Amino acid sequence: MLNERDLKGVYVPVVTPFLPNAELDLDSYRNYVEKLLEEDIQGLVINGTTGESPTVSWEEVVELVTTTKECMSAKRNPLPLVIGTGTNDTVSTVKRTEMAGQLGADAVLVVTPYYSRPSQEGILEHYRRAAQVGVPVIAYEVPSRTGVRLTADTIKRILDLDGVIGLKDSSGGTGLLSELTRLGTKPVLCGEDLYFHAMLGQGASGGILASANVNTSAYIDVYRLASQGNLAGAKQQFELLVPLIRRLFQESNPAPLKWLLARQGILSSDTVRLPMGPITQALQQELERTIRNSAE
Repeated sequence: MLNERDLKGVYVPVVTPFLPNAELDLDSYRNYVEKLLEEDIQGLVINGTTGESPTVSWEEVVELVTTTKECMSAKRNPLPLVIGTGTNDTVSTVKRTEMAGQLGADAVLVVTPYYSRPSQEGILEHYRRAAQVGVPVIAYEVPSRTGVRLTADTIKRILDLDGVIGLKDSSGGTGLLSELTRLGTKPVLCGEDLYFHAMLGQGASGGILASANVNTSAYIDVYRLASQGNLAGAKQQFELLVPLIRRLFQESNPAPLKWLLARQGILSSDTVRLPMGPITQALQQELERTIRNSAE
């Protein structure tokens, strides 16, 4: 299982490939995961936002985990596996966390409860119950999707819980990280791709980055240079990634990413499940231009 010391480097949240009829596409998934396992990443995250967790059943999560482990065994690369188990219901979050443990998860990613906009105390208790299961918990703060923003004090109290090993910070800036660093905190992973370099410079230990599905080695270089104290070199490398990052989040993740992975022949289809839909023709053209420019 993961511990605080392990939360560093680049973790890649995987997409969930679907066939044109929206059924799970495990053949594409194997091809895709095997390519990621060739990179020097620190772990994979299954059933996160990038994996379209709201529309993926737990039975499908089991299939994805089983297939991932088969790929790791074939590649002899047993990377840490993080499974998203957070919902807006504490009972179901605890149950999913228990089932993730039974599947052999090295940690679980638990998002702040969404939609119901609970109190700070209610959210703290939600994390306390999840952490009591015994599987290491990575808290996930993403107010743009949950509708509630945690205070730095609440997050510090969550991170102080036994069993919570760190935070994925998608709060939309570096302010939260700065405050947590001042207070003294467990590891913080950047979850907002455009802030990856800035957050590394302020003490983040790495990132869970959807855009690192593409040009993965470049993100690893950014982390490596920053961890060596070469922030200028890391920034120079990171600036080359910014145009594509902006395009990949121009419309809702993971639709642009899936389109690009299909365009590269890694996935057989860019299908997303409703209510998400395919990206616009305009964005397709912008992504094509960005790919051409980066290749020149």
